[in-house]
Amino acid sequence: MDPYVIQMNSNSNLPSVLDVHVNLGGRSSVPGKMKGRKARWSVRPSDMSNKTFNPIRTIVDSMKVKPNPNKTMIALSIGDPTVFGNLPTDPEVTQAMKDALDSGKYNGYAPSIGYLSSREDIASYYHRPEAPLEAKDVILTSGCSQAIELCLAVLANPGQNILVPRPGFSLYRTLAESMGIEVKLYNLLPEKSWEIDLKQLESLIDEKTACLIVNNPSNPCGSVYSKSHLQKILAVAARQCVPILADEIYGDMVFSGSKFEPLATLSSNVPILSCGGLAKRWLVPGWRLGWILIHDRRDIFGNEIRDGLVKLSQRILGPCTIVQGALKSILHRTPQDFYHNTLSFLKSNVDLCYDALAAIPGLRPVRPSGAMYLMVGIEMEHFPEFENDVEFTERLVAEQSVHCLPATCFEYPNFFRVVITVPTVMMLEACSRIQEFCELHYHCTEGSQEECDK
Repeated sequence: MDPYVIQMNSNSNLPSVLDVHVNLGGRSSVPGKMKGRKARWSVRPSDMSNKTFNPIRTIVDSMKVKPNPNKTMIALSIGDPTVFGNLPTDPEVTQAMKDALDSGKYNGYAPSIGYLSSREDIASYYHRPEAPLEAKDVILTSGCSQAIELCLAVLANPGQNILVPRPGFSLYRTLAESMGIEVKLYNLLPEKSWEIDLKQLESLIDEKTACLIVNNPSNPCGSVYSKSHLQKILAVAARQCVPILADEIYGDMVFSGSKFEPLATLSSNVPILSCGGLAKRWLVPGWRLGWILIHDRRDIFGNEIRDGLVKLSQRILGPCTIVQGALKSILHRTPQDFYHNTLSFLKSNVDLCYDALAAIPGLRPVRPSGAMYLMVGIEMEHFPEFENDVEFTERLVAEQSVHCLPATCFEYPNFFRVVITVPTVMMLEACSRIQEFCELHYHCTEGSQEECDK
């Protein structure tokens, strides 16, 4: 019998359900006992799901403490600028979405890497003479998180390693370890405004290193690297022949006195995958539109990495088509005042928060230059009743109803992160409560008695 014949019952008295069996290779697929297998239910989660671990969720979910019922909760922990309603996107952005929806042109499937016209819009917007871009250099993704995921998936195999900043965005580890990729942590230096310890970074590189992640401006640090420091990072990558994944989702979200330098504009030798998106600069994180910009002027990635990104993008059918349809207007009709006003608000909140926390004994805030965050060091020797930053922040919630993320979430103990997007009156109140909390729990040490006597 032909091995791919479908047999149908020939009985003229057909049963109510057609009985169809497929004969593969001469072996009947009629249900029955399979040789050597005892049928039983055994459904288990996959290795990938078991290896997926989000440090923030694990730590925060384990914090069983309840806030003080006599004080309104102030959450300085959520990296979503829309939470409190004080930072709406620009009306032009909203209108662009309405127009795209009303047009009826964007209800179907788009190519997995995004519409050609939308990729042309991104290429044109981010094109620089030092780092030219065409539509073929752009992959549209479902948010910057998927952009990062695709980059890791195309650059690294299980058993290889990637270099990740400490402190750094926890998603890098979550994604990498779920794929069987080892994470090596390179240190950022708070005393140098979170610059990279380049010597320690280079010491981590070996024959299994697949890529270096550079997050600038930084979450959780709010640091913005100078041109000279970025050139030194690129020199390490060039010397060691390691490609870079540049997480630049906060690009252009820098305060006066600082300048964002797109990494790809500073090197024609190092291949770079730059990840960005609409989420933060346009204040629409829920719209889930991100992108990968492929910078490969020496053809080191070649067609293989480009083709790999296209194949990986085909696992899902790309980002929301309506947002893609609105993209041209979002990029070109958003007024400069919107960007300026957003950054002015963030800078004002940063200055307020930094000055308030810097005056509190036992705390050492590090002034940020961009993004939406501020990191605060805790001099734990002055707070002996707390074992670590997790206990410190737990008690802060219990006593003052102020929630900050312990920096253990970012692999950097004895710090905590403050989100600076909250309304100003809320920021003032939060800083006042943090001061009250620290004054209550602060203990002088022998070397700090003079400070305590002031």
